[in-house]
Amino acid sequence: MEKVKQLKAKFIGYVKKDKHRSRSKLKRLFFGMKFTDGLFYKIMIYLMLVGLGYIYLYPMMYMISNSFMTMSDIINVSVNWIPSQFTLENYRLVWDAIDYPKALLDGVILAGLPALSATISSALIGYGFAKYNFPFKRILMALMILTFIIPPQITMMPTFRMYANYDLLGSIMTFIYPAILGQGFNGAIYILIFYSFFRMIPNSLMESAQLDGAGPMKIFLKIAIPLAIPAIIIVFLFSFVWYYNETYLSGLFLRGSDMLTLPLRVEQFIINYTSIYPEGSRARELMQSAKLAGNILTILPLLILFFFTQRHFVEAIDKTGITGE
Repeated sequence: MEKVKQLKAKFIGYVKKDKHRSRSKLKRLFFGMKFTDGLFYKIMIYLMLVGLGYIYLYPMMYMISNSFMTMSDIINVSVNWIPSQFTLENYRLVWDAIDYPKALLDGVILAGLPALSATISSALIGYGFAKYNFPFKRILMALMILTFIIPPQITMMPTFRMYANYDLLGSIMTFIYPAILGQGFNGAIYILIFYSFFRMIPNSLMESAQLDGAGPMKIFLKIAIPLAIPAIIIVFLFSFVWYYNETYLSGLFLRGSDMLTLPLRVEQFIINYTSIYPEGSRARELMQSAKLAGNILTILPLLILFFFTQRHFVEAIDKTGITGE
């Protein structure tokens, strides 16, 4: 009897250990060792990513789908996502109305030249703040940051009057001059990016170059700039996209000019068309597909630009430590 009790106790012990092991395995499977490598954690992450992806992709999918719809598909409430008949008429309408090749060229020039000017000036200013000590340095940095905090709409009217006095309205120089002086669109961000990057360069490297007889400008061009390629890529792309997408200040400073940004040309096309027809008319509803086609043609150059530069862009983001805007 004693042996039977011992065997029974051992058996019960084995069963309890087996249950405990099974529970531990299940717990480890669902929650992992530190909760960050378990199945439950991964499911939650994927659900969150799918939800965020849907929020961001839904407008794009809606624009692409509806831009290929005919007028009959827009009127037909049973047609939601897949057009009954794909058509390029909406794209042809916008293409001819805004003269898309010329509008694209003007948009690239209006965004590219100020972006290049902003990149050069921001690199010089950021390098000066990072590597030199001079009077009122902290005050000047505070004023620089203040230019980003203050909304451009507040300084819009004084700036407009200044440009009018100097006969600059309707010219691309209204973008280039502030960019040269480090005060373009979001210029303070570009300076801070270069400032933080140049601060990471060891001063001993600069001192050794000075001992070899290199002057300040040669050190900047031969040492600082080659090391700052990631920051240059980030600043130029950010600046290009912001200048490219700007419509409010562009419409104010470039009015009367033959050169307009591509989003502004599409916006004017929509305004001119809708002004012909009264509010709530069927013609305005039928214009919806053309509006979406215009939006697709507007963002298409940026998508192509990112497609060819994404590898350099991601590498630059990683090296500069920028996490988002």
